[in-house]
Amino acid sequence: MKSDTPPLKTRDRVVIVGAGIAGLAAALRLAHAGLAVTVLERHAGPGGKMRALPSDAGPVDAGPTVLTMRAVFDALFASVGARLEDHIDLVRQDVLARHFWPDGSRLDLFADEACSRAAIHDFAGNKAARQFTQFCARARRLFFAFDAPMMQAASPSALALAATVARQPALLHAMSPLSTLAQSLARQFDDPRLRQLFGRYATYVGGSPYQSPALLSLIWQAEAAGVWVVRGGMHRLAQSLEALARAHGADFHYGAHVARIETEGAQVRGVTLGDGTRLAADYIVFNGDPRALALGALGPATTSVASQTLKLPRSLSAQVWAFAATPSGLDLAHHNVFFATDARSEFDDLNAGRCPRDPTIYICAQDRGLSEHPPHRERFEIILNAPPLDGLTQTAEDFASCHTRTFQTLAGFGLRFSPLPGEGALTTPARFDRMFPASLGSLYGQSPHGMTAGLKRPTARTPIRGLYLAGGGAHPGAGVPMATLSARHAAEAILSDRTLTSTCPQTATPGGISTA
Repeated sequence: MKSDTPPLKTRDRVVIVGAGIAGLAAALRLAHAGLAVTVLERHAGPGGKMRALPSDAGPVDAGPTVLTMRAVFDALFASVGARLEDHIDLVRQDVLARHFWPDGSRLDLFADEACSRAAIHDFAGNKAARQFTQFCARARRLFFAFDAPMMQAASPSALALAATVARQPALLHAMSPLSTLAQSLARQFDDPRLRQLFGRYATYVGGSPYQSPALLSLIWQAEAAGVWVVRGGMHRLAQSLEALARAHGADFHYGAHVARIETEGAQVRGVTLGDGTRLAADYIVFNGDPRALALGALGPATTSVASQTLKLPRSLSAQVWAFAATPSGLDLAHHNVFFATDARSEFDDLNAGRCPRDPTIYICAQDRGLSEHPPHRERFEIILNAPPLDGLTQTAEDFASCHTRTFQTLAGFGLRFSPLPGEGALTTPARFDRMFPASLGSLYGQSPHGMTAGLKRPTARTPIRGLYLAGGGAHPGAGVPMATLSARHAAEAILSDRTLTSTCPQTATPGGISTA
């Protein structure tokens, strides 16, 4: 069979900086296309933020916990002739999440919309159930309208989005372009608990419902379409992608800190590691926070890349617990949310650079939602929203204050853990900043606040020829599916650019690895 891919040349060398989900997905696609792929990761294993910590009950997820938009991952595996289900064991959840309020009320939302509507009817009455049905239809309309011109597009534009609205004028009302998510929800739901619940989806991309655009209500559709549990933990997805990329010829090096990206003129030439090792490259995919490039953290040659990240506000960070314990007092689902008494005060604190005094707390009960009964000692990840480092002073009291705030709040709901976790189980914004340089602890890159925030993210192509971006800090944004889509955009850009230059005369370039 004739291939449209140009024949390999000595210059088809790709270095991927970072083995997060986007770096792994890009490595898989490019290795399958026949390019010589080397992945360099400063940490000890794959996954980036999709990481796990050890416990006496096994590895505990300490990063993303929600797998949605399964079609993105099916397409990734299919693009290399594989099937997702042959590499990881996915368990679809009937209960999307279990929600608790301080007044004692509780609500489960389900993968089946009719079941969710019935639960909301019992929870808040017939009018609330009707409002939920209307909200679902609105979120669904927005999601499918903006999937192609925004998430699937490598370089979205205001013109393309305007054309989408022009073809479907009813979208303008659904978008509520002059409203925040909180303002829009206040018009859609009478019950304040439902406003608080659906406003939480702004935090999925590191924002506040009081400052994020109403358009973010479409995130509900991504979750309503299905939530899956990866048996063994989300880090298994990272491990499976690494193994598949290796099988296609990708080379992985861990503990490999990239100190500089080397260029000649406006063209990449390779990277230099912290130990002086040099690796030549014709294409580089940077799977890190783009702000590091703009700051010159990888050398002065990259400061023209993603310069907007130096001016725009950062998204939220988090305080994350990962530990094993025996729970008591409440029946948990896999995903659980314990809401603050006053939703507004939580985000006021975050906006002021403070950890919320009255936090909303998310708990992933990693061993729940599977076919088997959970073990006596279960694995838990607990997440509390926190501001990024600009405006947050880290002190020695962080552990004690976070420990008290977390577990006293949960005890007030009737949930207890034995034993309580120690200091090694907690990751703070300062630690996130150390793990992911130049991020300021932000877990989602730029803030999603403002109607045009999505158009301000850096895209895959950069001003430097041969340098591409992938990851949650690049378009289309934060979250495991979005970062995976960013890898597709980067890989397709490389293959497209390679095709365009394949007919140009080739010149010999020095390459290989040398040690200074």
